[in-house]
Amino acid sequence: MATPITNTPSDPNVSTAHVTCAAHTLDGEQRQRLALQVLTRSEPVTELAERHQVSRKFLYQQADKGTQALEQAFQPPAPMDDDVQFYLPVTKAWLRQVVLGLVLLCHSSFRGVIGFFRDLLDQPIALGTVHNIVAEAVVEARRINARQDLSEVRAGSHDELFQGHQPVLVGIDLDSTYCYLLALEAHRDAETWAIHLWELAEHGLQPDYIVADGGQGLRAGQTLAWPVVPGDGDVFHGLQPVTRLVATLEKRAYAAIARREELEQKMQQAKQRGQGRPLSKPLARARAQESTAIRLADEVQTLAGWLQHDILALVGPDTATRQALYDFVVAALQDLEAVDAKRLRPVRRALANQRDTLLAFATRLDQQLEALAQQFTVPTAWVRELLALQSLPRPTTAYWANATALHQLLHDRFFPLQQALAALRHRFHRASSLVENLNSRLRNYFFLRRQIGPAYLDLLRFFLNHQPFSRSQKPERRSKSPTELLTGQAHPHWLEMLGFTRFTRARCAT
Repeated sequence: MATPITNTPSDPNVSTAHVTCAAHTLDGEQRQRLALQVLTRSEPVTELAERHQVSRKFLYQQADKGTQALEQAFQPPAPMDDDVQFYLPVTKAWLRQVVLGLVLLCHSSFRGVIGFFRDLLDQPIALGTVHNIVAEAVVEARRINARQDLSEVRAGSHDELFQGHQPVLVGIDLDSTYCYLLALEAHRDAETWAIHLWELAEHGLQPDYIVADGGQGLRAGQTLAWPVVPGDGDVFHGLQPVTRLVATLEKRAYAAIARREELEQKMQQAKQRGQGRPLSKPLARARAQESTAIRLADEVQTLAGWLQHDILALVGPDTATRQALYDFVVAALQDLEAVDAKRLRPVRRALANQRDTLLAFATRLDQQLEALAQQFTVPTAWVRELLALQSLPRPTTAYWANATALHQLLHDRFFPLQQALAALRHRFHRASSLVENLNSRLRNYFFLRRQIGPAYLDLLRFFLNHQPFSRSQKPERRSKSPTELLTGQAHPHWLEMLGFTRFTRARCAT
């Protein structure tokens, strides 16, 4: 039924004050019918607009309102905060799992566990009960740790961490980050290290090489227990004194610049008063000190850059060339000792004493590059150039120019050799920084030492080795535990390994 409208008068002399648009006269029910007609497409929108004397835009607006109303009507109701999501079968076994989860996953103290039970579960729990639950888990964790086969460890790293004044001896697999040694000891001498390494050898640990810093007891213990296993120097710790020296010299240079600028300002003010002579000598000394400090900082920074980015980098020349460059850097530092022997001499001596261990990785790299050259029957220099190519950023002209030249030399061997070098880079280790990462993770659990003593390290070693990585820069590590990465085999959840049955929510049939 057509909607009554008021026609616009055609006579220009007639007033339009009382003329009403047809759309304005429609009530809610009429607008709803129009929206339904548009949505159901019962007739063309153009004809519908002409019949009711409204615009097509107005009809589409009513249809949009109808669509929104339909969507809101069929949306599922928002869950209320008080709605029950699921039920938990709260048993004693499940409460014991809660205790271990709070301690190991949430880093909660024993008192924090008691507070959680009291405030959220309305369930009292004694401090001794929490202690007993954790202590029982320690016993089972020790059994599991003792059964682990370590024959798959290829590259290990050893270090000494400290809790208070007591050393903690640490050993990890650099490929999987599996921790095979975590022991609190009274001493860190050669005998203590050797005893632990002999025990680990009984569990199948026979690494190809070990990366470690320059700790005397650590290295003496490895020589005593494993005389044929190479002990590479840790590039991270080897460069640390040099980077600290560079930072110190830069601060002194900036301080000398600030001192010279301050004296120059005072000199200008004094000259205006005719009293500049007393500041002449101090200003001259400040300028000389500034020049010396800047020169020293720049030269040491240049030497440190060579050491870090050329000599001790993975991509670089052969071992003999690296050794010659290393000796040059040490000699240059010795020449600079005349300027600041107090700061430079300890760093120069440390570098001189660690040359062979810090460059041990270069010898191993030369051997592996030579093996690849023989495998693909190409010169070793081409293999080294292809390794250097992989360190260049891809979207650059230099990369594609070098890649094109090498591809013309290698032909069909280019891509297989490139893949082999990528695998080599992935499994080549020069530093023990992963041990430092483990140290940062252990610090969150120091409170356990006060509760159950040194035995907590056995529980932590088990937990960290069987807890999957939630994230990692290396895709192959994500959602896998160090034990899975080491053995290549899946294992049950760590709670199930401790003898618990995990809670699983019932899934509704769809």
